Amino acid sequence: MTKAPHAPPDLVADVAIVGGGMVGMTLAAALGSAGLAVAIVDAEAPAAMTAAAFDGRSSAIALGSQQVLAGIGAWAAMATEAQPILDIRVSDGTATGAVSRLFLHYDHTDVASTGGGRKDASPFGFIVENRVVRRALLRRLAELPGVIHAAPARVAAVDRTPAAAVLHLEDGRNISAPLAVAADGRNSPVRAAAGIATTEWAYAQTGIVCTVAHEKPHGGVAHEHFLPAGPFAMLPMVDDDGVHRSSIVWTERRALAPAMMALDDGAFAAEIERRFGPTLGRLRPIGGRFAYPLTLVHAERYVDHRLALLGDAAHAIHPIAGQGLNLGLRDVAALAEAVVDARRLGLDIGDGFALERYQRWRRFDNLMLMAVTDGMNRLFSNDIAPVRLVRDLGLAAVNRLPPLKRLFTRHAMGMVGDLPRLIRGERL
Repeated sequence: MTKAPHAPPDLVADVAIVGGGMVGMTLAAALGSAGLAVAIVDAEAPAAMTAAAFDGRSSAIALGSQQVLAGIGAWAAMATEAQPILDIRVSDGTATGAVSRLFLHYDHTDVASTGGGRKDASPFGFIVENRVVRRALLRRLAELPGVIHAAPARVAAVDRTPAAAVLHLEDGRNISAPLAVAADGRNSPVRAAAGIATTEWAYAQTGIVCTVAHEKPHGGVAHEHFLPAGPFAMLPMVDDDGVHRSSIVWTERRALAPAMMALDDGAFAAEIERRFGPTLGRLRPIGGRFAYPLTLVHAERYVDHRLALLGDAAHAIHPIAGQGLNLGLRDVAALAEAVVDARRLGLDIGDGFALERYQRWRRFDNLMLMAVTDGMNRLFSNDIAPVRLVRDLGLAAVNRLPPLKRLFTRHAMGMVGDLPRLIRGERL
């Protein structure tokens, strides 16, 4: 698209967000709830984003992330369809399907609270279908008069001047704001156009995601079963009209994944049962199956002149711990707080003060979790007997050390470190 360089903008906002996925919409709702004018642009029509065929996946939402969604006014609209995670069971397996007797078990009542020595009964987090999260966020955006949601619409270019970032849309409109945010995914065109390099590599693995119905209730237990091809997770979902359901995140060798995807439902269910076992009784797939290549991506910096990277545009990790969306929502909490605080101080929200604060806040945390998930995948995705023995003994040792278990649990819940106000359950 050709655009006159000094054409007046059609819309002026405080923040312009490119990408209206779950992370981008959460930021728009956070800033809009704090009184800022926000424009968010996405290529997908809102109605399409809430269809099961668009994205049949579910996400693990840690307790800290749930606090963010509650703080922006979106949680109530998804709460009844959010399954609490009450227990987590981690076990190790072999290529023959044998499961080690040594395992790691987390119980949500074992996390000590900060007061009175009592137990904190908060769940580890929740499993929610992505379409449910999107529907709740769309509803919240519609309630905020300061948020303009341009969708479907595509960004042709982003110009950054000394005073503003200007989004040029393919339909000819311009949006000007002191700050642009790239929330446009791991292959972010905005990041690439800004010349921000990335460190990235592809795993020789494919993620297979689907929903299964099963005979027995799951009891709110999330299972992570480590296999030589990669982790196999069975995540509890809310029942659907009396049908017990779980979401599967199955990491498979890339060469074998197409054959698994091509199986009929009976053979596919048999492969799932062979990997997971009889714990939940007979299984059957329901809904669609989704497969995607697994990669790691990390931007060399999260900010540039009048630009911030958010979520997968800044970092994309292996799904072994189910933390991808949670990292993005922690980004939201940090960036929203940095921007709102700068605005209240009368500062330019697109200059170095707010953006550098955001980058310092998030970069180390993201790097650490990326290293942990990558290392765990490499450690557990093999069937070497001596290595298997060491990791099984490690799981058993952690299981017998309550203080260490509590520390790991608090990390998984997103409640460790220098927490932004939204994660602490406070208002921006």
